[in-house]
Amino acid sequence: MKKLYLIVLLVAASAMVFYSCSDNDEDYLDINSENRTSQSISGPLKIDLSQVPYAKLSDYHFFIGPMKNMNPGYKVIPYSPASTLFTDYALKKRFIWMPEGVKANYVADNKILDFPVGTILIKNFYYNTIQPGNTTKIIETRLMVLKADGWKFYEYLWNDAQTDADLVVGEDFANGSSIPITFRKPNNEIVTTDYRIPSDAECFACHKKNEVATPIAPKPQNLNIDFAYPRGNKNQLLYLKQQGYLNSYPANIVSTVDYHDTTKPLDLRLRSYLDMNCAHCHQDNARCDYRALRLAFSETTNPTNIGICVTADEVLSPSLEKLVNPGNYDKSVMHYRMNTNDESERMPLIGRTIVHQEGVELLEQWISSLTQNCD
Repeated sequence: MKKLYLIVLLVAASAMVFYSCSDNDEDYLDINSENRTSQSISGPLKIDLSQVPYAKLSDYHFFIGPMKNMNPGYKVIPYSPASTLFTDYALKKRFIWMPEGVKANYVADNKILDFPVGTILIKNFYYNTIQPGNTTKIIETRLMVLKADGWKFYEYLWNDAQTDADLVVGEDFANGSSIPITFRKPNNEIVTTDYRIPSDAECFACHKKNEVATPIAPKPQNLNIDFAYPRGNKNQLLYLKQQGYLNSYPANIVSTVDYHDTTKPLDLRLRSYLDMNCAHCHQDNARCDYRALRLAFSETTNPTNIGICVTADEVLSPSLEKLVNPGNYDKSVMHYRMNTNDESERMPLIGRTIVHQEGVELLEQWISSLTQNCD
């Protein structure tokens, strides 16, 4: 009887431990348990904003285990927008970290979440097909840190050993720099290019509205999709809420889609692509305010905003009279700009040195599907 009684007690205790694990902790307990001893800070991160930027990326303690694995520490939450920004085929791993006891607020489907002071957005750029040998190389990590006086940009360049990344300061960040790389594209083509590390001014050029720095991707419309977390797929907005990073939000968010997903309507895919790659400049009070296009996902249901039959505001060629010429992408300014590497004519102006072939093909399919008559 005593043995049976002890067994019952042990089972009950185990059940209590199991059910006491909340949604708030489960994924981080799993992630951290194997590598906890390799992280110098085992609990919630303590980041002193007055000392930021730190000299090295490792000083933040965002990652556990070997830095190059980019395994997130406690409450460093991975995320990904439905459609991603093209940066010369670089892959990205994105994370959000917030201080204890604060939450972001929903503003609108198409507006950046209202993040609390202390929020850090972490964006790592890397390739896993560096030649020769298809090796993995992390090139840079960009931080956007929300201080009391607004968002700040900090650039970290990874060392060749892939053990850490150093803060880029002074003229290096003021002027930017380039790193020669050779990699294999998804279509197996080998490409050599000078990967661009952006300057402070270049970062601000894309990340500004009303001359104020702002993030681009973390909008509800872009995050309202599932993400593969350690315990399985879950909607990213729901996950942020369960982790204590987000207050309530509406259930009927009008959302972008993954432009790669051929099961989605062609126009939704194209509009989602333009929203992520072009809309931050082609909006009111932004860099390309003077242009006719307005390419935010919430605005491109209007054919004029997306350029259909709109007369070009500058003549690049006699054959390029319309921004989007229905049924004829060879006579469309948008196609020409996306398909050129001329630094004075390409779009986007910043963030790429080579043509995004898959993006161009998507645009070609969409323009070819249009049947409007511009006469």
